[in-house]
Amino acid sequence: MKAGVLIVDDSITVRMDLAQAFEAAGIPHTLCATAEECRQALAALSFAIIILDVLLPDGDGIELLREIRSGGTAAGTAVMLLSSEAEVRDRVRGLKTGADEYIGKPYDRTYVLARARELLRKQAPSAAKAPILVIDDSVTFREQLKTALETSGYTVLTAETGEEGLQVASDARPGAIVVDGVMPGIDGATVIRRVRADAALRRTPCILLTASEERSGELRALEAGADSYVRKEENVDVILARVGAVMRSAGAPSAVRPTASLLGPKKILAVDDSMTYLHETAAQLREEGYEVITAHSGEEALDLLAVQPVDCILLDLIMPGLSGQETCRRIKGSTLWRDIPLIMHTALEEQSTMIEGINAGADDYIAKSSELEVLRARVRAQLRRKQFEDENRSIREQLLQKELEVAAANSARALAETRAAFVEELERKNRELEAFSYSVSHDLRAPLRAIDGFSRLLLEDYQEHLDEQGRAHLARLRRAAQRMGELIDDLLLLSRVTRADLRRERVDLSAIARTVVEELQSKDPGQQISVSIAEHLVAEADQRLLRVALDNLIGNAWKFTRNAAEPSIEVGEDPGENGPSFFIRDNGAGFDMKLAANLFRPFYRMHSEAEFPGTGIGLATVHRIVDRHGGRIWAEGAVGKGAAFHFTLPPGKSNCEV
Repeated sequence: MKAGVLIVDDSITVRMDLAQAFEAAGIPHTLCATAEECRQALAALSFAIIILDVLLPDGDGIELLREIRSGGTAAGTAVMLLSSEAEVRDRVRGLKTGADEYIGKPYDRTYVLARARELLRKQAPSAAKAPILVIDDSVTFREQLKTALETSGYTVLTAETGEEGLQVASDARPGAIVVDGVMPGIDGATVIRRVRADAALRRTPCILLTASEERSGELRALEAGADSYVRKEENVDVILARVGAVMRSAGAPSAVRPTASLLGPKKILAVDDSMTYLHETAAQLREEGYEVITAHSGEEALDLLAVQPVDCILLDLIMPGLSGQETCRRIKGSTLWRDIPLIMHTALEEQSTMIEGINAGADDYIAKSSELEVLRARVRAQLRRKQFEDENRSIREQLLQKELEVAAANSARALAETRAAFVEELERKNRELEAFSYSVSHDLRAPLRAIDGFSRLLLEDYQEHLDEQGRAHLARLRRAAQRMGELIDDLLLLSRVTRADLRRERVDLSAIARTVVEELQSKDPGQQISVSIAEHLVAEADQRLLRVALDNLIGNAWKFTRNAAEPSIEVGEDPGENGPSFFIRDNGAGFDMKLAANLFRPFYRMHSEAEFPGTGIGLATVHRIVDRHGGRIWAEGAVGKGAAFHFTLPPGKSNCEV
C-alpha cells in the first residue's frame, strides 16, 4: 500500500507549511530535506505523490526526477515539482523530464493540496465508496453526526464553513452532502446552488439542515436545489434515513465522463511582455486560488503549452516577436489547444482592435484599463463556459457511442441474417448439385459398360483380323473405359455418403479393419504386408460410412507400401484430452508435408497414375464422412518414410439424422 505523500524541500518553512496542510486534510505524509533523504525514503516505502523542490542542497531536483523515472522504483507515482525559478524553459524542462505538475513559488497551499487530492483521486480504485460530506459550523453537532454516519458504515468528511465545504466537495467528489442552512460566510442554500451550478458536482445529492421550524424554510431549501430537508431537532436516525434515501435515489454513477470541477485547481497562463502588468495580473488571479504561469512572449507560450495543459489563457495583443494575434491563431489552429478559453487583453481600446482579436479566434476581449475584478469575472465566466462545453461534448460522445453500438448491432444482425440465408441457399444448391452429379454419373455407367464390353469382345473374337497397332488401340480404349467407370463409381460413393442418413451406433473398428484387410489379401495374394490392428477400437458412428472410410484409408496404405522393402500397416488409437483419435499408419511412399493441406481435395493426386493408380476421390470421401460425424481428420508424412492418417469420431446421439 502506498504511504501517502513524500515532501522533499530544503526549506523547513515549506516543509512545515505543507505538512500542516496535509495533516489537516488527513493525508499521511513524510518529510525530507535533501535528495539523499528522498532516495532513502523511496527505498523504504512506496508513495502515491512526491512533492519535489527543484533546488536541493545536494542535487538538482529535476535530475532526481529523471533518476526516479528511469529507476522504476516509483512506477505510478505522481510527481509535483516546486520551484522559485520563473523561467518558462525551467518549467518545460521539468515537465519533459516526467513531472505531472510544476508549481512556482510562492505557491498557494490550497492549490497544492487540491492538486494533490486530484492526483490521489485518479490513483484511487474506481470501486472506492464515495464519502459523505458534512458542512456545519457547530463542532458539537458536526461530530455527533459524523460519529452516527461512521457507525452506519459511511466514510465522512467535514467542513466548518460553506467556502471550505465547496473546496472539499471539489476535491473529494462526495456521494452526498449534508449542509447546515445558517453558517457564517455563505449559507447552506448558497452552497447547494453553487453545487448545482457546477457540472462536476450537480448530480451530488444534497440535504439541507435547519434549526428553524418555519415551513417556508423547506420551500427555500427545495428551490435552492436540495434533495431533502431535515430539522436539526429531529432524531439523528431521521437524518441517517434521509442520507440512505438520497444515496439510493442517486442510483448508479453517470456513464458520462466526469468533468473538472469549477472549484478544483485551475491553471492560468498569462502572456505579456510587460513585467509590471504581468505580475499585477498574476497576483490578482492567485487571490482567486488559481495557479498562474507567466510567459513573456508568444514563443514561450507555445513552448509551454506543448508540455503543460492549462485551463485558461490571458494573451496580450501587442508583443514583440510573435504577436498576440498570430499566437492566438496558432493556439486555436491546434486540435490540442483550440478548446482552451483564450481572453485577449491590450492597452488599445479601439473597436477595430477588439474585432481583430476576436477574428483571430479569441473567446473574449478585455481592455487593460478595466478593473482587475472584471478580469477575474471574465476568467470565471470562460472557465464556466468551458466546463459546460466539456460536459455537453462528453454527453454527445456518449450518445454517438450508443448510436454506433446500435448501428453495429443492427449491422451484425443483418449480416447474420444474410449469412444464414446465403448458407441455406448454398446448401440447397449443393443438394441439387449432388443430385446434378448422381444422375449424370448413373447415366454414364450404361454407355461405359457398352464401350468396355464391345472392346473386350473385339479383342477376344476378332483379334486375328486386327494388326498389332489396332489391338493396342482397343486395349487402351478398354483401360480408359474401366478408368472412367472407377471414377464414376467413386463419385457415386461420394454422393451417397453425403446424402445418406447418419445413424450412429456402437461400432467395432477393429473388426471392420480386419475385414477390409482380409478382402485386400484375397484380391492381392502376392502382396506380403505386415498388418497390426489394435483390439477394442470402438466408436459411436455410422457403421456403413465407417466401412467406406476404412476401405479407403487401409486401401491407400496397402497401395502405397507396394514398393517398401518390409511393408507394414498399423491401425490403432491415440488417447487425448478431448477423447481418442484413431490412426492408420504405413511405411510406404509417404508425401511432402508442404502438400498436406491439399490431400483431402477431390481429384488431387500426389503421385503419377502410372506409379500408383487411383481416382483422387477416396480421401475427399473419407474427409466428408469424418466431417459428417463432427470429427476431424489430418495427416502426417515424409517422402519415402510413410504416412499416418488420424481422425476423431466424437460421440453423438444414437440413431439421429444429421
